[in-house]
Amino acid sequence: MTSIGILGAGRVGTNLASKLSAAGHHVTLGGRNPEDTAARTAGLAQRIAFADQRTTARTTDVVINATPGDSSLDRLTGLRTELAGKILIDVSNATRDDGDGLPGDLCYPGSSLAEKLQAALPDTHVVKTLNTMLFMVMTAPETLATPPTAYLSGDDQNAKKTVTGLLGDLGWQPERIEDLGGITTARATEAMILVVPHILRRHGFKPFAVSLAR
Repeated sequence: MTSIGILGAGRVGTNLASKLSAAGHHVTLGGRNPEDTAARTAGLAQRIAFADQRTTARTTDVVINATPGDSSLDRLTGLRTELAGKILIDVSNATRDDGDGLPGDLCYPGSSLAEKLQAALPDTHVVKTLNTMLFMVMTAPETLATPPTAYLSGDDQNAKKTVTGLLGDLGWQPERIEDLGGITTARATEAMILVVPHILRRHGFKPFAVSLAR
């Protein structure tokens, strides 16, 4: 059982909060306005705590970044003290809006949001994962006809071991978790987001993941 804070109360954050709470973890969902977040997610209120993002980061042991990727760096850099010594799981992609609400160009070409976060938060163990799929697949990988892949990037092996355990609670089988290596490998998985808008325009908002076939 782990104390988990989730920064971001949109579809990604609430989806993860629901599944991790159901797995027995103590979950705090951090939004800009906790009262509004609680009202919007009334079905979760009985088993999930609500707080502002600073309090969420300070009072939990593992923190998930589910904030919009294009503003995550500024937002989380302001939480450096609260995030010190903790594991930060980054599931976001930093892209520019291409005008129709879908991901556009990368904000950090030649690098990645995860690398920028690790540099800005040197006392935090950043682990990148779950950023190569639509949000509903994050907590239900078994629903896809082809088993999807969850990639891991991070410099700290113990942090990645903890994250692997949490992925298991979300339904990910060990053989479908691919550890790519250090945090610099996150630039590869973040670049995979470039295929997403083309798939969505052709097929609509249907669950899918960018996976490794063997």
